[in-house]
Amino acid sequence: MSDKIKVGINTFFIKDGKILLGKRLSKVGYGTWGLPGGHLEPGEGLIDGAKREVLEETGIEATELEFLQLINDPRQNEHYIQINFLAKKWIGEPAVREPDKCERWEWFKLEEMPEDIFFGHKQFIPAYKQGVKFIS
Repeated sequence: MSDKIKVGINTFFIKDGKILLGKRLSKVGYGTWGLPGGHLEPGEGLIDGAKREVLEETGIEATELEFLQLINDPRQNEHYIQINFLAKKWIGEPAVREPDKCERWEWFKLEEMPEDIFFGHKQFIPAYKQGVKFIS
């Protein structure tokens, strides 16, 4: 396992009972569905990082974010701390802005999620549905 802990930042967009997910083209998790997000950069604020990742990936300008979850996510070869936000207000509609990383963005009913959710995000949506804010 790496001796460094990575910080992931992800954003939930919920509209009319549906959640926004992107079909990944990255080597890790290829072909699975995940939230818009990525890695926090050195010196970056959490909300600034979440807004940057959303804009880079979807073209959406998140104007109001609310803290949603903190998830400790140790894996076999690496360790992540995932910090998730809920977009309360935003401007724009999702578009593929990084075609090498994401094939498309789609809205899914929270009750009818795809089975192939990105392994790094599998805990997030059930935790959201149950109102869980912290997983250690």
